[in-house]
Amino acid sequence: IDTMTDIQNSVIPNAIEKNDVIAKAPTGSGKTLAFALPICQNIVPEDKHLQALILCPTRELASQVGDEFKKLLKYTENVKVVTIYGGQNFDRQLANLRKKPQIIVGTTGRVLDHLDRKTIKPHNLTSIVLDEADEMLDMGFKPDIDKIFKKLPKYKQVLLFSATIDNEILNISKEYQVNPIEIVSKDTE
Repeated sequence: IDTMTDIQNSVIPNAIEKNDVIAKAPTGSGKTLAFALPICQNIVPEDKHLQALILCPTRELASQVGDEFKKLLKYTENVKVVTIYGGQNFDRQLANLRKKPQIIVGTTGRVLDHLDRKTIKPHNLTSIVLDEADEMLDMGFKPDIDKIFKKLPKYKQVLLFSATIDNEILNISKEYQVNPIEIVSKDTE
């Protein structure tokens, strides 16, 4: 990375400090690195429990985000990333989850399925990201998001990224974030 994008420049310092962030940024603005770098920075490699959960609306985005995390952590020892989504072999996912990843990237439905089966244990979770939250709401995933949050620890960092910030997004922010820092990318103006 030679130069950070506007969203990266604004989000990264706040996310590293473990502040809740609500960010409006269009696709292609560099938002994945805006949340991935701080999460990688804050992971405790010695802690073999789940520490960060990234929710994505589609399997394509989950796969893409998971790949970015793996690139960032390529030379980092003892930090595991697992990507889970529907349409993948469940037994393979289960085997990967048993390797105790500190970071899980996934779609809401599959993450909820694993939480219900207790194959994801979120008791040490410190951060959750809602990537493309507006898309998740448009696809009708609000009930799943609510169920997921009910299974998570009360105190955690919540990073919310969306191309639009309307009343539905603000309601999610009010419901799940604490004093969020609102950031609007200059690329959206």
